[in-house]
Amino acid sequence: MPLSRLLTALLFAVLLLGPGRQLAVALPLAPVPETRSLLPVPAAVRWGQGRFALKQQWRVQLQSLQPDSAIQPAVAELSQWLGRQSADQRLKTGFVGAGAPADLIIQYGRAGIITRADEDESYSLRVTPMGISLTAPTSFGVLRGLATLRQLLTADKKARYFPEADITDAPRFPWRGLLIDVARHFQPVPVIKRNLNAMAAVKLNVLHWHLSDDQGFRVESKVLPRLHAVSGQYYTQAQVREVLRYAAARGIRVVPEFDVPGHTTAWLAAYPQLASNDSVYAPAQTWRTLNIAMDPTRETTYQLIDELLGEMTALFPDPYFHIGGDENDGRQWRRSPRIMAWAKEKGYLKDNGQLDKHALQTYFNRRVLASVQKYGKMMVGWDEILGPGLPTDAVIQSWRGRKGLAEAVKAGHPALLSHGYYLDLNHTAAAYYLNDPLPADAGLTAAQQRLVLGGEATMWAEFADSVILDSRIWPRAAAVAERLWAPAAVRDVPDMYRRLALVAQELETLGLQHRRAPEQLLATMAAGRNVAPLRTLAGVLEPVKDYKRHFQGLFYTPQTALTRLVDAAPAESEEARQFGVAVEALLARPAGKAAPAALIAVQAPLLRWAANDQLLQPLLTTVPSLTEYAPLSGRLSALAGLGLERLRQLETGLPPSAAWLAAARKQLEAAKAPAGQAELAVVPALSRLLLTGARPE
Repeated sequence: MPLSRLLTALLFAVLLLGPGRQLAVALPLAPVPETRSLLPVPAAVRWGQGRFALKQQWRVQLQSLQPDSAIQPAVAELSQWLGRQSADQRLKTGFVGAGAPADLIIQYGRAGIITRADEDESYSLRVTPMGISLTAPTSFGVLRGLATLRQLLTADKKARYFPEADITDAPRFPWRGLLIDVARHFQPVPVIKRNLNAMAAVKLNVLHWHLSDDQGFRVESKVLPRLHAVSGQYYTQAQVREVLRYAAARGIRVVPEFDVPGHTTAWLAAYPQLASNDSVYAPAQTWRTLNIAMDPTRETTYQLIDELLGEMTALFPDPYFHIGGDENDGRQWRRSPRIMAWAKEKGYLKDNGQLDKHALQTYFNRRVLASVQKYGKMMVGWDEILGPGLPTDAVIQSWRGRKGLAEAVKAGHPALLSHGYYLDLNHTAAAYYLNDPLPADAGLTAAQQRLVLGGEATMWAEFADSVILDSRIWPRAAAVAERLWAPAAVRDVPDMYRRLALVAQELETLGLQHRRAPEQLLATMAAGRNVAPLRTLAGVLEPVKDYKRHFQGLFYTPQTALTRLVDAAPAESEEARQFGVAVEALLARPAGKAAPAALIAVQAPLLRWAANDQLLQPLLTTVPSLTEYAPLSGRLSALAGLGLERLRQLETGLPPSAAWLAAARKQLEAAKAPAGQAELAVVPALSRLLLTGARPE
């Protein structure tokens, strides 16, 4: 069948399917496809031998019975990007009519509906030596296909081209989110926009906008204006609409979160009548959990919340509205005689006379839910909102563990997984990648599995201001994106890292600052001197994991500058990871028989690290902000020296002496200690190198 007739047939098949259904094309496709440069991996792909060369003329044909105004700008943006990837930056783009020769033919059935949480995002993409066709039921599928097409672009010494491929793709989960916290550190609109660009590039489709917390309320309220006034930095409603339009044009929903009844110090600073006691508050100046909560017993509390929800539900079109509900331990309620008397009267005490905090918060949740439903929204909340009487359409977002997600779906609730996807805890991309919302041992029925909507990577911003936010999200969030989009069988960690490096490069071309901003911080710290030794040390550091940074000597406030070496260090050291891979490859060979390349891959960084401390001393001794990192620099050089000695032992086949091993163990143990809230990321790999084959103590 000629290409034009095939595309026409596919288009009308798409239109006949109607909304929410996927077009199945019978192709001999592999269940776990060859991945090449694609992330997320498509559901199915078949590679050919040919290629479509990109010339200076780029002709695009758009066909739809219900056009979406977002598609032509999206194609134009892709075309501009394609032009920027060439040294001469020349690519003349033209939109042509039906029947005219075209390099890219796009056909889709209808405009995607941004207020549908289960909108069809499937697409078929075909690249042949004659041209490219992209077919989808909705415009959202077109956007996802364009993201794949961008990643297919390949360059060699002669030309830029797209490899021949036949791709049929659809997401595994409909809800693939990224939470960005703008309450702890305010993130200006350009920061949000460029992260939306990155989300679209890896097919994430929900921005969870955490807009209020103890430290600030970040949206202009015309009905309760003191809410944003006390916080200083906030988005005007016009800016919110601008972000919503920008996200919708990329097929990304925006779910707002206004956390209640805890995490509400900024609310109470504006409206003291919400407080559970008689204290007067200001927006919090600490990151610690304050356990300050709204008064759940007063009708005025619910009246004020209702006013706010009436305004904000009208501003945000998404069918879901997040009310938080987390981390309220009830201490303020227990300490209030008035609240305790009310709880006793209403039956919210346990048999032992103690407050049933969960029952009282469930009452609070039901009251808030009534307002959410009144304004036509469905409620989303963290694990803690799960309780008796909660309607089954309320979505539970699990942050405390898989148990919470399982309990939610077993009770009939849709659920999202965020446990294991906390980017701010500085875990590896591999840890996030292997964390599956539906693992093989989930123990859920088929009906319960269908209630698992997907998940969200979360970027809490205590230690991420607008300068370094990108580097704390990307590229690791792309590993979560693949887990939520690609088939469950796609789990090759080394291959994921290979493609993650390519995504990191792609995001840089889209304006992300995950590489640029840390480099600028290092240059500022170097103050005009040679930055290379500082870069060498920073490259093998990582911030301490989990919540340790809150408890290591420096008391942070929202005004604390994030300009130390720990802030320039990567969340996951790629250099340390690659060194670990090289060490494993070396140790896999018999002693004395390592290939020269395997030895060099380990030896080269060791030589650089061993010499680096001496090169870095001029900065460490003269720049006060760097002095605290001197121990890490010294330990890195010392361990690298031991590593070089160990390589010589491996080359000669001589085992290390007991005294040498004892000294190595002592230095390794010392090197585990953090300094300046950072730690040496190469210690595990160096431990493998130094101690493999040694007898245990």
